[in-house]
Amino acid sequence: MSVLLYHTLARSTLSAVDRALATTITLGVLRHRGRIDHAIARLLSRPLANLPPAIRTVLRIGAYQLMMLDRIPPPVAVSEATALARRHGHAGTAGLVNAVLRRLAAEGPSALPDPEREPIAHAEVAYSHPRWLLTRWAGRWGIGEATALAAANIRPAPSVVRANTILITPTELEAAFRAGGVAAEPGTVHEAVRVRGSLADRFPLIERGWCAVQDEGAMLVAHAVAPQPGQFVIDACAAPGGKSTHLAALIGNAGRVLACDIHPAKVRALAERARVMGTTCVEARHLDARDLGSHFPEAADAVLVDAPCSGLGTVRRRPEIKWRVAEDALPRHAAHQRDILAGAAGAVRVGGVLVYSVCSLEPEEGAQVVRAFLDTHPAFAPERLPEGFPREVNGSAVEDAGSGEVLLSPHRHDTDGFYVARLRRRLPAETRGGGSGRYNQDGLAHGIAMASPDT
Repeated sequence: MSVLLYHTLARSTLSAVDRALATTITLGVLRHRGRIDHAIARLLSRPLANLPPAIRTVLRIGAYQLMMLDRIPPPVAVSEATALARRHGHAGTAGLVNAVLRRLAAEGPSALPDPEREPIAHAEVAYSHPRWLLTRWAGRWGIGEATALAAANIRPAPSVVRANTILITPTELEAAFRAGGVAAEPGTVHEAVRVRGSLADRFPLIERGWCAVQDEGAMLVAHAVAPQPGQFVIDACAAPGGKSTHLAALIGNAGRVLACDIHPAKVRALAERARVMGTTCVEARHLDARDLGSHFPEAADAVLVDAPCSGLGTVRRRPEIKWRVAEDALPRHAAHQRDILAGAAGAVRVGGVLVYSVCSLEPEEGAQVVRAFLDTHPAFAPERLPEGFPREVNGSAVEDAGSGEVLLSPHRHDTDGFYVARLRRRLPAETRGGGSGRYNQDGLAHGIAMASPDT
């Protein structure tokens, strides 16, 4: 969303100040829509959902400015919203918007539901998350953990880039950013650099191939693979190429990284990005991950399946996702993920590594997919994450890393939400030994759901 918004605004005639304000309002409305809608609903004589989409959006924009932006005087916010409603509706809708926002400015938003008597309803409004998602989280972890996660999701995520260590060290990248007027400091993963400043000021170094925009949780996925120089590594669902180029950097550009994707246009873009970043060992290939086993039977030293998913772990970066994804989509994602994992596993050599990851915290897309795979593929077993894999992120324990299964979350680790599992294809002499039994159906190994920062 942020990149799309940046490109849209870059084509506009708005000043830099107005572009920044438009960005704040757009992302702010998406992050806080639940609270905004709660405030608007009591002032309407009809359901908010019955209004034309454009008028709902205008009301939300105006309400966000009144409720959460001090820099815009209320009369200005009401006047601008009324003008927008007239432009995208008619005199009647303009009058409605004017009346609702004037009352909101005068009376303020209504009280939130009582957190003791209605904890889910309170969280739904206070932290602007769909009720179905909060109910799931509360059922798994308790209401305290659910609200902490939701609260983290409505805070802006840190801006992080990954230093392309083929071309530059993280320290050198920090210095280059500072020289260009961008504040930079080390992240919690070796290659990570946290930056603050205009996105436009960062693009020159990104376009030069010195770095890639990437969350630290995504960086940890490549570290879970832990590829070695000279190895043949497959990134099964590779676009846009962030993890493929990271894998190439981890093997020192010495080996082969086959980056596959089912979308031809994305494969072309991936190949160009790999070229810019100097990752000459990356080979972009148009290939369905489900067919990897037939194309490369037991050929790869390591296969990464970063599967397509709901994306519900990325809500703090892409706040529209929580409003777009429905609960009934999860089983459909899971079925596709199981097919991809089974097909890609056939490309792993005996003794080789298979890493499965999704940017989601939902068990249907994570632990349950891996459990189903292990139940039907006895040649594979969970394996401890490699030595040197971070056991803490921002001072918080990465839960049960010794089991080969981790769950990263925004409120615990300040990363996007990720589930990661590392498996290995057994040597012929090895026995199953209860490997799949280490995982339960709902979450992490041994029943662990979320590690405490004090762990």
